[in-house]
Amino acid sequence: MEFSFYLIQLLNGIQYGFLLFLVASGLTLVFGIMDVINLAHGSFYMIGAYLTFWLTGIFGSLFLGVVFAVPLAVALGFVVEKLAIAYLYKKGHLHQVLLTYALILIFDEAQRFLWGNDSHGIDIPAALSGSIPLTDIQVYPVYRLFVSFVCIVIGLGMFYVIQKTKLGMTIRAGASNREMTQALGINIEWLFTIVFSLGVGLAAFAGMIAAPIDSLYPGMGDNILIISLVVVVIGGIGSIKGAFVGAMIIGISSIFGKTLFPDMASIVVYAMMAAILIWKPQGLFKSA
Repeated sequence: MEFSFYLIQLLNGIQYGFLLFLVASGLTLVFGIMDVINLAHGSFYMIGAYLTFWLTGIFGSLFLGVVFAVPLAVALGFVVEKLAIAYLYKKGHLHQVLLTYALILIFDEAQRFLWGNDSHGIDIPAALSGSIPLTDIQVYPVYRLFVSFVCIVIGLGMFYVIQKTKLGMTIRAGASNREMTQALGINIEWLFTIVFSLGVGLAAFAGMIAAPIDSLYPGMGDNILIISLVVVVIGGIGSIKGAFVGAMIIGISSIFGKTLFPDMASIVVYAMMAAILIWKPQGLFKSA
């Protein structure tokens, strides 16, 4: 196989890794800070994609669809946290698993009721529908490069917020010692609401920008949830840096596994996870 083939797969793996990072970073913050196992996290990825499909059809513009879908997704996260997740903070993980699994069923049925069982797609905007040449015969889609660029910008913004702002300091303090943070006068309930809503927004936004690349179908959030959990576990629960490194490892491994070993693609990902956990059982990095 030519070098350009491997280069294209590497770029695809990096772009997939960036999307996984957006989903997994929200999941690891919720798990690491709030100690809540949110199995419904993948459903918000699906909801983001379908909201964009719906709003793009209304406005005739993917950009406007995303602009209006993001606040709707964050608002949904706020409502879900207040009406459901808030009751789980003093419960065990079994209660969390049962309730968030119930949320998966609710969101899946709501999706089928609103948009049906058919698969859907979103056209790539004309300005981003071109390709750039890699060799004389190989090209790479501009939209995939655009997705990677957007994810990089959001990742840098997230790093700045967590490391350089008061909110980020509070989030890191809550991850390290929840009781002491509350004793210092921090409203831990509102902190949890902010973290959960932002985590939902990140997952939904990943679904929004991935929608023109992948088809939309019922239950599409289930697979992204499983892969994101793998990313969180190998990166280290509560670690944004770990989520990024883990997402890159899994993203690249997944794409090359599907390309080189199509019959063993899933095995490649989970074998990678097993190897890392044997080496570092707590994950690659510590919390936040």
